[in-house]
Amino acid sequence: MSIFSQHKLPEWLPSLSPQIWILAFGRFLSQTGTGFTIFYTTIFFVNQVGLSATQVGLGLGSAQISGIIGRLLSGVICDSPKWGRKRTLLLSCILSTIASFILASSHNFSTMVTGNLLMGFAIGLYWPATETVVADLTVSENRKEAFAVVRLADNLGLQIGIILGGLLIVVTGNYRTLFIIDGISYLIFLCVIYIAIQESYQTPTSEEKAENQDHAGEVRARENPWIHALHDHALLIYVIVNIIFTLYVAILQNIIPLYFTNFVKVPTYPKGFSTEIITGLFALNTFLSVILQLPILRYIRHFSHVKALMISASLWGISFIFIGLTGMLNYGNIIWAILGLGISAIALVCYLPSASALVADLAPDNARGIYLSINSQCWGMGYLIGPPLGGLIFDQGKIAADNFWVGMALSVAGVILILRHLDRALIKIRLG
Repeated sequence: MSIFSQHKLPEWLPSLSPQIWILAFGRFLSQTGTGFTIFYTTIFFVNQVGLSATQVGLGLGSAQISGIIGRLLSGVICDSPKWGRKRTLLLSCILSTIASFILASSHNFSTMVTGNLLMGFAIGLYWPATETVVADLTVSENRKEAFAVVRLADNLGLQIGIILGGLLIVVTGNYRTLFIIDGISYLIFLCVIYIAIQESYQTPTSEEKAENQDHAGEVRARENPWIHALHDHALLIYVIVNIIFTLYVAILQNIIPLYFTNFVKVPTYPKGFSTEIITGLFALNTFLSVILQLPILRYIRHFSHVKALMISASLWGISFIFIGLTGMLNYGNIIWAILGLGISAIALVCYLPSASALVADLAPDNARGIYLSINSQCWGMGYLIGPPLGGLIFDQGKIAADNFWVGMALSVAGVILILRHLDRALIKIRLG
Protein backbone atom coordinates (compact mmCIF):
# COMPACT_ATOMS: atom_id res chain seq x y z
CA MET A 1 0.00 0.00 0.00
CA SER A 2 2.99 2.27 0.46
CA ILE A 3 3.19 2.94 -3.26
CA PHE A 4 -0.01 4.96 -2.89
CA SER A 5 1.30 7.09 -0.05
CA GLN A 6 0.86 10.77 -0.65
CA HIS A 7 4.51 11.83 -0.26
CA LYS A 8 5.61 9.58 -3.13
CA LEU A 9 3.09 10.93 -5.64
CA PRO A 10 4.23 13.39 -8.33
CA GLU A 11 3.62 17.01 -7.41
CA TRP A 12 1.17 17.52 -10.28
CA LEU A 13 -1.19 14.89 -8.85
CA PRO A 14 -3.71 15.88 -6.17
CA SER A 15 -2.77 15.02 -2.58
CA LEU A 16 -5.42 12.50 -1.56
CA SER A 17 -5.94 9.57 0.79
CA PRO A 18 -4.18 6.34 -0.30
CA GLN A 19 -7.61 4.67 -0.23
CA ILE A 20 -8.77 7.00 -3.01
CA TRP A 21 -5.93 5.83 -5.24
CA ILE A 22 -6.64 2.17 -4.47
CA LEU A 23 -10.34 2.67 -5.24
CA ALA A 24 -9.39 4.47 -8.45
CA PHE A 25 -7.25 1.48 -9.47
CA GLY A 26 -10.15 -0.90 -8.82
CA ARG A 27 -12.53 1.28 -10.77
CA PHE A 28 -10.05 1.37 -13.64
CA LEU A 29 -10.10 -2.44 -13.81
CA SER A 30 -13.89 -2.59 -13.62
CA GLN A 31 -14.44 0.07 -16.26
CA THR A 32 -12.01 -1.65 -18.60
CA GLY A 33 -14.46 -4.55 -18.67
CA THR A 34 -17.39 -2.16 -19.09
CA GLY A 35 -15.62 -0.57 -22.07
CA PHE A 36 -15.81 -3.90 -23.88
CA THR A 37 -19.62 -3.69 -23.95
CA ILE A 38 -20.77 -0.13 -23.36
CA PHE A 39 -20.85 1.09 -26.97
CA TYR A 40 -21.53 -2.27 -28.64
CA THR A 41 -24.58 -3.52 -26.71
CA THR A 42 -27.22 -1.86 -28.88
CA ILE A 43 -25.42 -2.87 -32.09
CA PHE A 44 -25.14 -6.48 -30.89
CA PHE A 45 -28.77 -6.92 -29.89
CA VAL A 46 -30.17 -5.11 -32.95
CA ASN A 47 -27.86 -6.36 -35.70
CA GLN A 48 -26.72 -9.72 -34.29
CA VAL A 49 -29.52 -11.05 -32.07
CA GLY A 50 -32.20 -9.52 -34.34
CA LEU A 51 -34.23 -7.48 -31.87
CA SER A 52 -35.81 -4.19 -32.89
CA ALA A 53 -34.36 -0.89 -31.72
CA THR A 54 -37.48 -0.37 -29.60
CA GLN A 55 -37.05 -3.77 -27.91
CA VAL A 56 -33.41 -3.08 -27.17
CA GLY A 57 -34.27 0.36 -25.83
CA LEU A 58 -36.91 -1.16 -23.56
CA GLY A 59 -34.47 -3.85 -22.45
CA LEU A 60 -31.80 -1.33 -21.56
CA GLY A 61 -34.38 0.88 -19.92
CA SER A 62 -35.60 -2.03 -17.77
CA ALA A 63 -32.23 -2.02 -16.03
CA GLN A 64 -33.11 1.37 -14.62
CA ILE A 65 -36.28 0.04 -12.98
CA SER A 66 -34.28 -2.41 -10.88
CA GLY A 67 -31.57 0.23 -10.62
CA ILE A 68 -33.96 2.54 -8.79
CA ILE A 69 -34.56 -0.19 -6.21
CA GLY A 70 -30.83 -0.86 -5.95
CA ARG A 71 -30.03 2.81 -5.37
CA LEU A 72 -32.69 3.14 -2.69
CA LEU A 73 -31.33 0.08 -0.91
CA SER A 74 -27.74 1.23 -1.32
CA GLY A 75 -28.46 4.61 0.26
CA VAL A 76 -29.97 2.92 3.31
CA ILE A 77 -27.39 0.20 3.88
CA CYS A 78 -24.44 2.52 3.12
CA ASP A 79 -25.40 4.63 6.11
CA SER A 80 -25.99 1.57 8.29
CA PRO A 81 -23.24 0.67 10.78
CA LYS A 82 -24.29 -2.98 10.47
CA TRP A 83 -23.64 -3.05 6.71
CA GLY A 84 -21.64 -0.07 5.46
CA ARG A 85 -19.99 0.91 2.20
CA LYS A 86 -17.62 -2.02 1.64
CA ARG A 87 -20.18 -4.83 1.86
CA THR A 88 -22.45 -2.90 -0.51
CA LEU A 89 -19.65 -2.72 -3.08
CA LEU A 90 -18.89 -6.45 -2.71
CA LEU A 91 -22.54 -7.40 -3.25
CA SER A 92 -22.66 -5.17 -6.31
CA CYS A 93 -19.64 -6.89 -7.87
CA ILE A 94 -21.09 -10.37 -7.30
CA LEU A 95 -24.42 -9.50 -8.93
CA SER A 96 -22.73 -7.65 -11.82
CA THR A 97 -20.67 -10.75 -12.60
CA ILE A 98 -23.76 -12.94 -12.77
CA ALA A 99 -25.59 -10.40 -14.95
CA SER A 100 -22.69 -10.19 -17.42
CA PHE A 101 -22.72 -13.95 -17.93
CA ILE A 102 -26.51 -13.93 -18.46
CA LEU A 103 -26.14 -11.26 -21.16
CA ALA A 104 -23.32 -13.26 -22.76
CA SER A 105 -25.69 -16.21 -23.20
CA SER A 106 -28.72 -14.15 -24.29
CA HIS A 107 -30.48 -15.11 -27.55
CA ASN A 108 -33.87 -13.44 -27.10
CA PHE A 109 -35.69 -10.52 -25.56
CA SER A 110 -36.56 -12.22 -22.27
CA THR A 111 -32.99 -13.20 -21.38
CA MET A 112 -31.74 -9.77 -22.41
CA VAL A 113 -34.26 -8.18 -20.05
CA THR A 114 -33.32 -10.60 -17.25
CA GLY A 115 -29.64 -9.77 -17.59
CA ASN A 116 -30.33 -6.04 -17.71
CA LEU A 117 -32.64 -6.14 -14.68
CA LEU A 118 -29.95 -7.83 -12.59
CA MET A 119 -27.21 -5.58 -13.94
CA GLY A 120 -29.32 -2.52 -13.21
CA PHE A 121 -29.87 -3.60 -9.62
CA ALA A 122 -26.14 -4.25 -9.16
CA ILE A 123 -25.14 -0.90 -10.63
CA GLY A 124 -27.79 0.74 -8.45
CA LEU A 125 -26.02 -0.69 -5.41
CA TYR A 126 -22.60 0.33 -6.72
CA TRP A 127 -22.75 4.04 -7.47
CA PRO A 128 -24.02 5.45 -4.14
CA ALA A 129 -21.54 3.25 -2.29
CA THR A 130 -18.46 4.15 -4.33
CA GLU A 131 -19.32 7.87 -4.40
CA THR A 132 -19.90 7.82 -0.63
CA VAL A 133 -16.47 6.28 -0.05
CA VAL A 134 -14.88 9.13 -2.01
CA ALA A 135 -16.87 11.72 -0.04
CA ASP A 136 -15.95 10.04 3.26
CA LEU A 137 -12.23 10.28 2.53
CA THR A 138 -12.19 13.94 1.46
CA VAL A 139 -13.08 17.41 2.66
CA SER A 140 -14.85 20.12 0.68
CA GLU A 141 -11.57 21.71 -0.47
CA ASN A 142 -10.26 18.62 -2.28
CA ARG A 143 -13.50 16.76 -2.98
CA LYS A 144 -13.81 17.87 -6.59
CA GLU A 145 -10.22 16.73 -7.20
CA ALA A 146 -10.93 13.33 -5.68
CA PHE A 147 -14.03 12.80 -7.80
CA ALA A 148 -12.03 13.89 -10.85
CA VAL A 149 -9.31 11.32 -10.10
CA VAL A 150 -11.71 8.38 -9.80
CA ARG A 151 -13.54 9.55 -12.92
CA LEU A 152 -10.19 9.74 -14.67
CA ALA A 153 -9.61 6.12 -13.72
CA ASP A 154 -13.09 5.25 -15.03
CA ASN A 155 -12.42 6.96 -18.36
CA LEU A 156 -8.98 5.44 -18.75
CA GLY A 157 -10.45 1.99 -18.18
CA LEU A 158 -13.23 2.68 -20.68
CA GLN A 159 -10.64 3.88 -23.19
CA ILE A 160 -8.68 0.65 -23.00
CA GLY A 161 -11.83 -1.49 -22.96
CA ILE A 162 -13.34 0.21 -26.00
CA ILE A 163 -10.15 -0.21 -28.02
CA LEU A 164 -9.66 -3.85 -27.05
CA GLY A 165 -13.37 -4.60 -27.51
CA GLY A 166 -13.36 -3.08 -30.98
CA LEU A 167 -10.26 -5.04 -31.95
CA LEU A 168 -11.87 -8.22 -30.67
CA ILE A 169 -14.99 -7.61 -32.78
CA VAL A 170 -12.93 -6.84 -35.88
CA VAL A 171 -10.82 -9.99 -35.48
CA THR A 172 -13.43 -12.49 -34.26
CA GLY A 173 -16.87 -10.87 -34.75
CA ASN A 174 -17.85 -12.50 -31.44
CA TYR A 175 -19.85 -10.00 -29.42
CA ARG A 176 -20.66 -12.49 -26.65
CA THR A 177 -17.04 -12.64 -25.55
CA LEU A 178 -17.29 -8.95 -24.66
CA PHE A 179 -19.82 -9.69 -21.91
CA ILE A 180 -17.73 -12.57 -20.54
CA ILE A 181 -14.73 -10.27 -20.24
CA ASP A 182 -16.92 -7.69 -18.52
CA GLY A 183 -17.96 -10.32 -15.96
CA ILE A 184 -14.35 -11.27 -15.28
CA SER A 185 -13.46 -7.61 -14.69
CA TYR A 186 -16.12 -7.41 -11.96
CA LEU A 187 -14.57 -10.45 -10.27
CA ILE A 188 -11.18 -8.75 -10.25
CA PHE A 189 -12.70 -5.56 -8.86
CA LEU A 190 -14.34 -7.63 -6.11
CA CYS A 191 -10.90 -8.95 -5.09
CA VAL A 192 -9.45 -5.43 -4.95
CA ILE A 193 -12.30 -4.24 -2.72
CA TYR A 194 -12.11 -7.27 -0.43
CA ILE A 195 -8.34 -7.11 0.03
CA ALA A 196 -7.45 -3.42 -0.11
CA ILE A 197 -10.47 -1.19 0.58
CA GLN A 198 -11.27 -0.38 4.21
CA GLU A 199 -14.73 0.36 5.53
CA SER A 200 -15.08 4.16 5.54
CA TYR A 201 -18.32 4.46 7.50
CA GLN A 202 -17.76 6.04 10.90
CA THR A 203 -20.34 6.12 13.67
CA PRO A 204 -20.71 9.69 14.97
CA THR A 205 -18.94 10.28 18.29
CA SER A 206 -20.77 11.64 21.31
CA GLU A 207 -19.15 15.04 20.70
CA GLU A 208 -20.38 15.08 17.09
CA LYS A 209 -23.87 14.10 18.21
CA ALA A 210 -23.92 16.91 20.74
CA GLU A 211 -22.73 19.38 18.11
CA ASN A 212 -25.39 18.22 15.66
CA GLN A 213 -28.13 18.92 18.19
CA ASP A 214 -27.43 22.63 17.70
CA HIS A 215 -28.55 22.37 14.07
CA ALA A 216 -32.18 21.52 13.32
CA GLY A 217 -31.32 20.19 9.88
CA GLU A 218 -28.79 17.80 11.33
CA VAL A 219 -31.32 16.56 13.87
CA ARG A 220 -33.84 15.82 11.13
CA ALA A 221 -31.12 14.07 9.07
CA ARG A 222 -30.24 11.86 12.02
CA GLU A 223 -33.87 11.04 12.87
CA ASN A 224 -35.03 10.45 9.29
CA PRO A 225 -32.44 11.28 6.62
CA TRP A 226 -34.84 10.54 3.75
CA ILE A 227 -37.34 13.12 5.01
CA HIS A 228 -34.56 15.65 5.46
CA ALA A 229 -33.23 15.01 1.96
CA LEU A 230 -36.65 15.26 0.35
CA HIS A 231 -37.18 18.63 2.05
CA ASP A 232 -33.84 19.99 0.84
CA HIS A 233 -34.90 22.60 -1.73
CA ALA A 234 -31.48 22.89 -3.37
CA LEU A 235 -31.17 19.12 -3.70
CA LEU A 236 -34.59 18.82 -5.34
CA ILE A 237 -33.73 21.51 -7.91
CA TYR A 238 -30.47 19.71 -8.63
CA VAL A 239 -32.28 16.40 -9.12
CA ILE A 240 -34.37 17.85 -11.94
CA VAL A 241 -31.40 19.13 -13.88
CA ASN A 242 -29.26 16.09 -13.15
CA ILE A 243 -31.82 13.74 -14.65
CA ILE A 244 -31.43 15.67 -17.90
CA PHE A 245 -27.64 15.49 -17.69
CA THR A 246 -27.73 11.73 -17.20
CA LEU A 247 -30.17 11.46 -20.10
CA TYR A 248 -27.45 13.09 -22.22
CA VAL A 249 -24.89 10.55 -21.01
CA ALA A 250 -27.26 7.66 -21.75
CA ILE A 251 -27.78 8.99 -25.27
CA LEU A 252 -24.02 9.26 -25.76
CA GLN A 253 -23.39 5.69 -24.72
CA ASN A 254 -26.43 3.84 -26.05
CA ILE A 255 -28.04 5.86 -28.85
CA ILE A 256 -25.23 7.55 -30.78
CA PRO A 257 -23.51 4.24 -31.75
CA LEU A 258 -26.76 2.97 -33.29
CA TYR A 259 -27.31 6.30 -35.08
CA PHE A 260 -23.81 6.15 -36.57
CA THR A 261 -24.36 2.56 -37.68
CA ASN A 262 -27.84 2.81 -39.21
CA PHE A 263 -28.45 6.45 -40.24
CA VAL A 264 -25.17 7.98 -41.41
CA LYS A 265 -24.65 7.93 -45.19
CA VAL A 266 -21.21 6.53 -46.03
CA PRO A 267 -20.52 5.70 -49.72
CA THR A 268 -17.83 3.15 -48.89
CA TYR A 269 -19.94 1.19 -46.39
CA PRO A 270 -23.44 -0.16 -47.09
CA LYS A 271 -25.16 0.85 -43.84
CA GLY A 272 -23.20 3.58 -42.05
CA PHE A 273 -19.99 3.81 -40.09
CA SER A 274 -18.22 0.47 -39.78
CA THR A 275 -17.39 -1.14 -36.42
CA GLU A 276 -13.77 -0.04 -36.84
CA ILE A 277 -14.76 3.60 -37.32
CA ILE A 278 -17.19 3.58 -34.39
CA THR A 279 -14.52 2.00 -32.21
CA GLY A 280 -12.08 4.72 -33.21
CA LEU A 281 -14.58 7.51 -32.62
CA PHE A 282 -15.53 6.39 -29.13
CA ALA A 283 -11.94 5.57 -28.29
CA LEU A 284 -11.18 9.18 -29.17
CA ASN A 285 -14.06 10.32 -26.96
CA THR A 286 -12.76 8.47 -23.90
CA PHE A 287 -9.13 9.33 -24.74
CA LEU A 288 -10.01 13.01 -24.62
CA SER A 289 -11.83 12.42 -21.33
CA VAL A 290 -8.64 10.92 -19.94
CA ILE A 291 -6.10 13.51 -21.08
CA LEU A 292 -8.34 16.51 -20.42
CA GLN A 293 -9.63 15.47 -16.97
CA LEU A 294 -6.92 17.07 -14.83
CA PRO A 295 -6.27 20.13 -17.06
CA ILE A 296 -9.98 20.96 -17.17
CA LEU A 297 -10.23 20.33 -13.43
CA ARG A 298 -7.54 22.97 -12.85
CA TYR A 299 -9.63 25.37 -14.95
CA ILE A 300 -13.10 24.71 -13.52
CA ARG A 301 -11.92 24.57 -9.91
CA HIS A 302 -12.06 28.37 -10.00
CA PHE A 303 -15.80 28.18 -10.75
CA SER A 304 -18.60 27.12 -8.44
CA HIS A 305 -20.06 23.68 -8.99
CA VAL A 306 -23.16 25.21 -10.60
CA LYS A 307 -21.14 27.40 -12.98
CA ALA A 308 -19.16 24.33 -14.06
CA LEU A 309 -22.44 22.54 -14.78
CA MET A 310 -23.59 25.48 -16.92
CA ILE A 311 -20.41 25.18 -18.98
CA SER A 312 -21.07 21.47 -19.38
CA ALA A 313 -24.67 22.03 -20.52
CA SER A 314 -23.59 24.51 -23.19
CA LEU A 315 -21.03 22.03 -24.52
CA TRP A 316 -23.62 19.24 -24.65
CA GLY A 317 -25.83 21.43 -26.85
CA ILE A 318 -23.00 22.10 -29.29
CA SER A 319 -22.13 18.40 -29.31
CA PHE A 320 -25.68 17.36 -30.25
CA ILE A 321 -25.68 19.80 -33.17
CA PHE A 322 -22.56 18.21 -34.62
CA ILE A 323 -23.92 14.68 -34.05
CA GLY A 324 -27.04 15.63 -36.01
CA LEU A 325 -24.95 17.06 -38.86
CA THR A 326 -23.16 13.71 -39.10
CA GLY A 327 -26.36 12.12 -40.40
CA MET A 328 -28.05 15.12 -42.03
CA LEU A 329 -25.19 16.05 -44.37
CA ASN A 330 -23.71 13.88 -47.11
CA TYR A 331 -20.17 15.21 -46.73
CA GLY A 332 -17.64 15.48 -43.92
CA ASN A 333 -19.48 12.86 -41.82
CA ILE A 334 -16.38 11.75 -39.98
CA ILE A 335 -15.39 15.35 -39.20
CA TRP A 336 -18.80 16.16 -37.70
CA ALA A 337 -18.68 12.93 -35.68
CA ILE A 338 -15.21 13.74 -34.32
CA LEU A 339 -16.31 17.25 -33.37
CA GLY A 340 -19.51 16.00 -31.74
CA LEU A 341 -17.87 13.28 -29.67
CA GLY A 342 -14.86 15.46 -28.87
CA ILE A 343 -17.00 18.23 -27.43
CA SER A 344 -19.17 15.73 -25.55
CA ALA A 345 -15.99 14.43 -23.88
CA ILE A 346 -15.22 17.92 -22.57
CA ALA A 347 -18.85 18.33 -21.45
CA LEU A 348 -18.66 15.04 -19.55
CA VAL A 349 -15.38 15.99 -17.87
CA CYS A 350 -16.92 19.27 -16.66
CA TYR A 351 -20.09 17.54 -15.46
CA LEU A 352 -19.06 14.44 -13.52
CA PRO A 353 -16.80 15.73 -10.71
CA SER A 354 -18.79 18.94 -10.29
CA ALA A 355 -22.11 17.11 -9.90
CA SER A 356 -20.82 14.59 -7.36
CA ALA A 357 -18.95 17.24 -5.36
CA LEU A 358 -22.04 19.46 -5.25
CA VAL A 359 -24.19 16.69 -3.75
CA ALA A 360 -21.47 15.69 -1.28
CA ASP A 361 -21.23 19.31 -0.11
CA LEU A 362 -25.02 19.54 0.31
CA ALA A 363 -25.21 16.33 2.36
CA PRO A 364 -25.01 16.18 6.17
CA ASP A 365 -22.21 13.82 7.21
CA ASN A 366 -24.57 11.25 8.68
CA ALA A 367 -26.84 11.21 5.60
CA ARG A 368 -24.17 11.17 2.91
CA GLY A 369 -25.18 7.77 1.57
CA ILE A 370 -28.80 8.89 1.26
CA TYR A 371 -27.90 12.06 -0.63
CA LEU A 372 -25.57 10.26 -3.02
CA SER A 373 -28.21 7.58 -3.47
CA ILE A 374 -30.62 10.28 -4.64
CA ASN A 375 -27.89 11.61 -6.94
CA SER A 376 -27.47 8.13 -8.35
CA GLN A 377 -31.23 7.81 -8.84
CA CYS A 378 -30.90 10.58 -11.41
CA TRP A 379 -28.73 8.23 -13.44
CA GLY A 380 -31.39 5.56 -13.18
CA MET A 381 -34.03 7.96 -14.47
CA GLY A 382 -31.81 9.25 -17.28
CA TYR A 383 -31.05 5.75 -18.49
CA LEU A 384 -34.67 4.72 -18.03
CA ILE A 385 -35.78 7.49 -20.41
CA GLY A 386 -32.87 7.69 -22.87
CA PRO A 387 -32.58 4.26 -24.56
CA PRO A 388 -36.35 3.62 -24.94
CA LEU A 389 -36.90 7.17 -26.23
CA GLY A 390 -34.06 6.92 -28.73
CA GLY A 391 -35.08 3.44 -29.85
CA LEU A 392 -38.71 4.48 -30.35
CA ILE A 393 -37.74 7.55 -32.38
CA PHE A 394 -35.17 5.68 -34.46
CA ASP A 395 -37.78 3.08 -35.41
CA GLN A 396 -39.77 5.92 -37.06
CA GLY A 397 -37.09 6.41 -39.71
CA LYS A 398 -34.27 8.74 -40.66
CA ILE A 399 -36.16 12.05 -40.55
CA ALA A 400 -37.25 11.40 -36.97
CA ALA A 401 -33.75 10.26 -36.04
CA ASP A 402 -32.17 13.42 -37.48
CA ASN A 403 -34.68 15.72 -35.76
CA PHE A 404 -33.99 13.98 -32.46
CA TRP A 405 -30.65 15.82 -32.21
CA VAL A 406 -32.31 19.18 -32.83
CA GLY A 407 -34.58 18.55 -29.86
CA MET A 408 -31.66 17.50 -27.68
CA ALA A 409 -29.74 20.67 -28.53
CA LEU A 410 -32.74 22.88 -27.73
CA SER A 411 -33.26 21.17 -24.37
CA VAL A 412 -30.01 22.72 -23.12
CA ALA A 413 -31.72 26.12 -22.76
CA GLY A 414 -34.04 24.65 -20.13
CA VAL A 415 -31.10 23.08 -18.29
CA ILE A 416 -29.30 26.42 -18.00
CA LEU A 417 -32.45 28.13 -16.69
CA ILE A 418 -32.82 25.49 -13.97
CA LEU A 419 -29.15 25.83 -13.06
CA ARG A 420 -29.55 29.60 -12.67
CA HIS A 421 -32.42 28.94 -10.26
CA LEU A 422 -30.24 26.46 -8.34
CA ASP A 423 -27.42 29.00 -8.13
CA ARG A 424 -29.77 31.56 -6.58
CA ALA A 425 -31.04 28.96 -4.10
CA LEU A 426 -27.52 28.10 -2.99
CA ILE A 427 -26.65 31.77 -2.54
CA LYS A 428 -29.69 32.16 -0.24
CA ILE A 429 -28.56 29.14 1.77
CA ARG A 430 -25.06 30.60 2.24
CA LEU A 431 -26.44 33.99 3.21
CA GLY A 432 -29.13 32.53 5.48
